[in-house]
Amino acid sequence: MNRVKELKPVFDSVMHQDFRALINYGADAYQGDDAFIIKHKQGKNISYEHIKFENFRDHVNYLGTALLQKGFAGKRIAIIGKNCYEWMLTYFATLCGLGVSVPLDKGLPLDELESSLQRSRADVLVFDNAHLDLVKTLQEKNSTQVTDFIAMNPLEGYEDISVLMEKGRSAMAEGFHDYLHLPIDGKATTILLFTSGTTSQAKAVQLSQYNITSNVYAMLKVQDIRHGDINMAFLPYHHTFGSTGQVVMLAAGVTTTYCDGLKYLQKNIVEYKVSLFVCVPLLIESIYKKIMVTVKKQGLEKKVAFGLKLSKALLKVGIDVRRKLFKEILDQLGGNLRYVISGASAIDPEALEGFNNFGITAVQGYGMTEASPVLAAENTWQHKTGSIGLSMPGIELAIDQPNEEGIGELIARGPNIMSGYYENEEETAAVLADGWLHTGDLAYLDKDGYIFICGRKKNVIVLKNGKNVYPEELEILISNLPYVEETMVFGQPKHHDGDQKDLALCAKIVYKPDYMKEAYGTSDAAKIEQIIKKDIDAINDELPVYKHMLRVIVTDQPMIKTTTGKVKRHEEVKKM
Repeated sequence: MNRVKELKPVFDSVMHQDFRALINYGADAYQGDDAFIIKHKQGKNISYEHIKFENFRDHVNYLGTALLQKGFAGKRIAIIGKNCYEWMLTYFATLCGLGVSVPLDKGLPLDELESSLQRSRADVLVFDNAHLDLVKTLQEKNSTQVTDFIAMNPLEGYEDISVLMEKGRSAMAEGFHDYLHLPIDGKATTILLFTSGTTSQAKAVQLSQYNITSNVYAMLKVQDIRHGDINMAFLPYHHTFGSTGQVVMLAAGVTTTYCDGLKYLQKNIVEYKVSLFVCVPLLIESIYKKIMVTVKKQGLEKKVAFGLKLSKALLKVGIDVRRKLFKEILDQLGGNLRYVISGASAIDPEALEGFNNFGITAVQGYGMTEASPVLAAENTWQHKTGSIGLSMPGIELAIDQPNEEGIGELIARGPNIMSGYYENEEETAAVLADGWLHTGDLAYLDKDGYIFICGRKKNVIVLKNGKNVYPEELEILISNLPYVEETMVFGQPKHHDGDQKDLALCAKIVYKPDYMKEAYGTSDAAKIEQIIKKDIDAINDELPVYKHMLRVIVTDQPMIKTTTGKVKRHEEVKKM
């Protein structure tokens, strides 16, 4: 077993035992500062509401008081909807002593939503307006034990958050303070968070507040997240990376804003002067590609190349002029963006390095829902291109049963690890073996102890000659092609009725029709296939023979994915 080095703590951080302690701390430490900025639109009129840290604490107490008076003590409160202030209010109001929070994926179809409510035994569902039709169907079917449906925003026929907050405020003004004194067991299961399974039914992960606050504490020990930063809450709150990320912002004194939608992302980053952005690789890669396309269109390639050469030379002698040299590029992102954290899946090293070259510190982390979520990360001082960094403070990571190449399963233990899957002893025993969380990811350590992820253990392709191929490695290479929307590499028997172990590597590629039309002047499927196969041949030329992709499937039709955007490999292969 090869053990992983820990990130060296750089900053002071406060360890909070539960969520109430965390918001009370924020209200005192950051009094007068904006915790949230909420945009309100009425026709063409736009206004901004500034919610201070002490306002957030008070709003949580008002809503919690109203929910307590409704008899929700000890209840399981599910939440479904897009990221918004009301979502986070409900989450905290539930967790400050009231009951168990059940965040649900806003993209769930009716049958999966119904199943999740049944399996989690939710009593209450808080929802946004976009889910009204689903809610009405659930009410008609009456197939779950949900007794109360509460709207996040005013909606005819439903009690809503603003009304409840006003009721709670009035009750507190009249001396009802029971909610403030509800006991909180920080180490008890108070969050049931469903994983986004790509091959099987989602499992409900049991998390405690201490799991999350210990992870927040570790992150703030090593990440350059500053009081006064402005963050955009883009990652969905139902995903542990999104919800724990928001708790980090509240603990650190960071202002949170919201995006108007994916197509407005860059505009909103400029609008709010965002300085800190936590997101998935696809977004970073997309932004970087757009920047480079603009550079090319404006004929600035030579100027940028010279700037990069100059800045790298100056950095070697301790002089950093990147943000001055590349001010025009940084201004496309509002001019204030300084720190980007990527997680959820592997990122193209070129995009990560590109951001850093322009003076925006870009790092990647690694984690999973079962770990609340962060297990390892880079930071400003400890990073290496292509690596996920070192283990977070207080978390042990190791490579289990490494092969002759040093590759084995990454395993973890620490205060952030779940207690298990809800009502699923078999799956719990499978991943929490010998006191370690088995991540299912294959990894190796370099000579300096940095972790490099090879791919999912279940995805590895074992060839007849005994060689292992990690499809994720090849997929990153393919995704660098500018017309690729998504891709998947898998193994197929070389002969239809032949040896099932004699596999050929296949690449399925979904291309962007608009790009092909603009860049190559064609919409002809046969010509497009020729272009793509030629590019795959060029990639193959740079790879060992056993990694050559011998078959290429080309389409403009999207693949089957989970609601978090992960390709369901087994279902895709079945279609072949």
